[in-house]
Amino acid sequence: MPTKDEREPFHRVTVAEAKEMLTDDGVVIIDVREPHEYSSGHIPSATLIPVNSVFARKDELPKDKKIIFVCAVGQRSGLASELAAAAGLPADQIYNLEGGTDAWKKAGEPTEA
Repeated sequence: MPTKDEREPFHRVTVAEAKEMLTDDGVVIIDVREPHEYSSGHIPSATLIPVNSVFARKDELPKDKKIIFVCAVGQRSGLASELAAAAGLPADQIYNLEGGTDAWKKAGEPTEA
């Protein structure tokens, strides 16, 4: 079950929780790493929006779906989650993948280049 720290405007999810969430059409995943990191292997169906452009590209963030932000280890995606909240998305729509792509790979989950 996703966890929520009252000091953060987003929820934290584990790899298993993210995998389960991604079976729902109402959930998207956004990879906030740099293009070279993304092209070296990303979670299938992830959309690339580097963290430094999340706020500028806020109109590309779906308003009607839950968003899981992912980076390499979870720090940049935490920042992206905060930027999404600053752009007006509600906390119940914003999720940060704990451990990022590294945790996803360590759990044996697939990636694509």
